[in-house]
Amino acid sequence: MPNKPIVVLGTYAFAEEVVDLVADIGDLDVAAFAENRDKSRCDRPLLGRPVIWVDDLARYKDEYLAFCAIGTTHRKAYIQQVAAMGFEFATLIHPAATVLSTARVGAGSLVGPGTVIASHTQVDHHVIINRGCLVGHHTRIGAYSTISPGANIAGRVTIGERAYIAMGAVIVNDIQIGPSSMVGAGALVTRDVPERVQVLGVPAMIAREDFDGY
Repeated sequence: MPNKPIVVLGTYAFAEEVVDLVADIGDLDVAAFAENRDKSRCDRPLLGRPVIWVDDLARYKDEYLAFCAIGTTHRKAYIQQVAAMGFEFATLIHPAATVLSTARVGAGSLVGPGTVIASHTQVDHHVIINRGCLVGHHTRIGAYSTISPGANIAGRVTIGERAYIAMGAVIVNDIQIGPSSMVGAGALVTRDVPERVQVLGVPAMIAREDFDGY
């Protein structure tokens, strides 16, 4: 990954948290933020850094790396918009995280403090794995997914693109979570979850269909 400053995509609380995470990594620095929804947020700095409107971002493609600090899985469209401008993306792994040598973490992904990613696990691009998560061996987490604090994912699990695993959820071995689905906070997943559904409870049951990420 080139050693360039980072422009953080997003201007809300999680973006501020990412600034601290980058500072803890130590070899990187956040130079600016970028906003794509409320242009008035560009009128004032955030944490002493400028906020750039998305339409003005392309001129910085050779100067900055990008990182998307938006928790919702709907961030995919924003990331693709910025990628089309020619930006490369930073991968952020906190020094208090453990990523085993045979695990792989894709471009634009985040691994938060206290998280453990076990052997032969693949984390695809632009995945957020927040603090204190456990991800078992031979698991695959699809692009643009979010794994919330304290989630415990066992071995040989497959999580589809744009899935959202909420705080404290537990997924047992050999489970498949379909694309664009959501596992609710504290849920215990003991059977496969189809795509585009929300599951809740212990054991987790389908609570909503025709879901589209979170």
